[in-house]
Amino acid sequence: MANGYNFKDFKSNQNVRWCPGCGDHAILRMLQSTLADIGRPQEEVVVVSGIGCSSRLPYYMNTYGFHTIHGRAPAIASGVKTARPDLMVWQISGDGDALAIGGNHFIHAIRRNIDINIILFNNQIYGLTKGQYSPTSRKGTVSKSSPFGTVEVPFRPGELALGARGQFFARTIDTDLELSKEVFKAAADHKGTSVIEVLQNCVIYNDKTHIAITDKEHKEDRTLHLEHGKKMIFGKNRDKGLIRVGFDVKVVDLGKGGFTERDVLVHNAHEKDTSLHIDLVNMEYPEFPVAMGVIRSVQEPTYDENVQLQMDAVHQTTGIKSFDDLVHSGNTWAVD
Repeated sequence: MANGYNFKDFKSNQNVRWCPGCGDHAILRMLQSTLADIGRPQEEVVVVSGIGCSSRLPYYMNTYGFHTIHGRAPAIASGVKTARPDLMVWQISGDGDALAIGGNHFIHAIRRNIDINIILFNNQIYGLTKGQYSPTSRKGTVSKSSPFGTVEVPFRPGELALGARGQFFARTIDTDLELSKEVFKAAADHKGTSVIEVLQNCVIYNDKTHIAITDKEHKEDRTLHLEHGKKMIFGKNRDKGLIRVGFDVKVVDLGKGGFTERDVLVHNAHEKDTSLHIDLVNMEYPEFPVAMGVIRSVQEPTYDENVQLQMDAVHQTTGIKSFDDLVHSGNTWAVD
């Protein structure tokens, strides 16, 4: 318990209706635990969602919330934050909701740098509509809408977010409570649009889709937990690292080929140049470890701050001080 709050304080009285074993249960608990640690009152938190399994989450939160329409959660979340900049706004989306029908809203919320926190549940499938391939499904995925395997190349959410001039991107796994709380807290502290990709399992329609990097035996050798200011070293024995060779990132075994810790890259999440951050979000197993943690966190002016500054400037110079002033300004006429 921190600041007088417990994760149970953020639980609603609604029965959770996700499938047993679904990764959504863990993400819900992670968010509730993070909010308890932050200590903001429930009435100062708003959770907004679109459509999909993940988008049921606002019902299970003892906060204000909106369950909106397919792909349009960023529009509602943006409006809430712009009208009430004092509130903490969390947007819940799945890979279909955010990156298919909601793709345009997703990238423009990021481009505007509105101070909202987007949690992107990525199970690489449409779960609510019963198992069609999604914009993040791997090429070749056999699903109800691609019985012979999809021929499409998937989105990489991190690459898309940084391409939209995103200033904060992090990645975690639904089975890692501590890592998830770490990145959720970092997102909450960040001023501007925060995007957190959660690699999440759908036990019914895409079970074990992330198993190559989530099973306990291989996880440490196949993922890289990034920490700002620290060397990019990973592996069960901490014997592997990332180095830069020309314009490329390469994995090396430390102690072999003359490579030591001194050669390993240091993670700089605050670097404004996106070059290395893009390399990190694009790394995929088996060629690379999958980067976890806060990949990018750069501070830039936010949309809601700029709107408020503009309003303040206009209020100081305009002669219109009330609604009556507005309707009687300019050319007016009376109709008999």
